[in-house]
Amino acid sequence: MSGAIGAGPAAPASQERPASTSSGTTAPASYDDLVNRALAGRLGPDPRTLRIAVAFTTSQVVRHDGRRGGYRNEVLSLRLDRAVGSCAVEPGALSEGAVDDCAGADVARLLEHPLTPVRVAALDAYLMHVAPHTPENGALPRPLPAGSSLEKSRARATAVVELLDVRPGQTVLVVGVVNSLLEALRSRGVPYIPCDLKGGRTEWGEPIVTDALAELDHCDAVLASGMTLGNGSFEPLREHALRVGKQLVMFAQTGSAVLPRFLGAGVSAVCAEPYPFFWLDGGPGVLHRYGHRDGCTEAAL
Repeated sequence: MSGAIGAGPAAPASQERPASTSSGTTAPASYDDLVNRALAGRLGPDPRTLRIAVAFTTSQVVRHDGRRGGYRNEVLSLRLDRAVGSCAVEPGALSEGAVDDCAGADVARLLEHPLTPVRVAALDAYLMHVAPHTPENGALPRPLPAGSSLEKSRARATAVVELLDVRPGQTVLVVGVVNSLLEALRSRGVPYIPCDLKGGRTEWGEPIVTDALAELDHCDAVLASGMTLGNGSFEPLREHALRVGKQLVMFAQTGSAVLPRFLGAGVSAVCAEPYPFFWLDGGPGVLHRYGHRDGCTEAAL
């Protein structure tokens, strides 16, 4: 899966006045604006005073029983005190030197690092440190039961698609193909357009488009991976959703603490999954959902 560039219309009020986050602060105008606020110490402690203790990568190769294909994942993670921030990268794209460069560095320097994944992981770690995923910060916990990797993938998919609010016949653009998510949409009779930079075909033989922006006028809602932060396609998706009042739901291992900051500013809901991810352990876990409304349930789909 790679992130290429619920569906009732978002409230138009979000386009008429600045949105507010769960903490009451004004939502950032853009991703760059959020980074600048962090650098200026407007979101918490001065990032120049905070250092990354541990930097590491996690590599994964998946081939589920009963599934025809497989995929690879690689994630850069940075440890800041109790918080871990992450950003997925294309396998093999990140040099060992980049990881070495992060350990012991102050957060401010990494927020200005030349490599996008480092910048995203640093911002994620900083925001996780400042405002962890708790009900006080707007997150609703969703238990993830123990099970095989496929069972947990399907449970996560259910938690994600519950955030969509689509009516019969409305189409969802899925940016960052995950077969369990497509399976969950199929089981509910929700039409979708699969999109991923890697292209190819889905488990069901459907062609996967590679240009998400070209498909935005052909969908009623967007379901996108946090990996869009790492490849630069998040901002165009957010701006489109905000401009036309379209629902944008994010499922996030990458930038799980970053994306909730954009609730009401283009982002409708977030299913946040910080490290350690569901595929690392067979035991129970927890997801953190933002923007979930009582009416947006599996039954509604």
